[in-house]
Amino acid sequence: MIWVLMVIGAIAASVFGIAFLVMSIGKFGFFKKIGKENKFLKILLPLVVVVGVFGFFSYAMSVINAVVIIVYITIFFLLSELLAKIVSKISGKKFSHYWQGLLAIVCSVFYLVCGYYLCVNVVEKDYNLITDKKVGTLKIAMFADSHIGAVFNGESFARQLKVIEKQSPDILIIPGDYVDDETKKSDMEACCRALGEFKARFGVYFAYGNHDEGYFNKRDFSAEDLRESLSKNGVHILEDEAMLVDNRFYVVGRCDKSKIDRMSMDELLQNVDNDKYIVVLDHEPNDYENEALSDADLVVSGHTHGGQLIPITYIGQWLGFNDRTYGYEKRNKTDFIVTSGISDWAIKFKTGCRSEYVIINVNSLAD
Repeated sequence: MIWVLMVIGAIAASVFGIAFLVMSIGKFGFFKKIGKENKFLKILLPLVVVVGVFGFFSYAMSVINAVVIIVYITIFFLLSELLAKIVSKISGKKFSHYWQGLLAIVCSVFYLVCGYYLCVNVVEKDYNLITDKKVGTLKIAMFADSHIGAVFNGESFARQLKVIEKQSPDILIIPGDYVDDETKKSDMEACCRALGEFKARFGVYFAYGNHDEGYFNKRDFSAEDLRESLSKNGVHILEDEAMLVDNRFYVVGRCDKSKIDRMSMDELLQNVDNDKYIVVLDHEPNDYENEALSDADLVVSGHTHGGQLIPITYIGQWLGFNDRTYGYEKRNKTDFIVTSGISDWAIKFKTGCRSEYVIINVNSLAD
């Protein structure tokens, strides 16, 4: 829901942005000079510039990314105009040059270039946890929200898995949104093969996110094709079920919150030995109260993309859609971790966070 609201808001903002930018660009000296001679061209030429920018990024990236770019350019023009008015009022001078427009362009380019870099360059995020259960030492690799096709294709995803594999994890867990509606079947199958080749002592475990089964039935593979490809490559798919691993810890996969018939935590863990360490994969971080009251030791989630963009970073949390946007917290005896994701959904920009995979080192005090 939060992403739908964001998209609607971004489209509305972009319509306003185009109108505002046409007016603002018209203040540059070149366009002002033309405007004195031809008022029609004073509007037409800035409009061509704005529409041209929108069209270029729509073609080069996508329409939604072009919308985001227009919105943020508009924001920086608004802020620069406000700054110019404040400076003018304090100094009592009027400016002969439209410096605030140049400032807005420079800030927009810097912000968006940094946002793109933070999205497409993946870093490692480490957590060290302690438990009083007899699990020994356990090194967990985790990523979420790969949304195959947004940033990664089959080849680049395989390269990223090799980077993770170099950390020698005992297990790889994926709490959802592995694929998307825009994912191509060839990339999906190549990525599943890469998961099948991933070297981890206890294998790869996956729980569905809200995007994995598809929303619009427009991709060239079905949900069953995805399930078959994952299973064929040895990935353990957990749908409201728990699996005992090495007779010393459980991996529990919850169905996504969008499934109205998914099990409660009490139902899901009723036959689980609570003396053993319990890792829960729950794509959306929004059932912390019940999970903290359960026997779960660690709950990992994605979905939020770390808030994706400033200034909307914590809106989902403030509106109650999510219990946490990013990072670690502990409630009762349960550790919670939300990752910003290894990729994105459709927007190729992240600010205030960056793309990551996670390494979780669990150490037992009881051994």
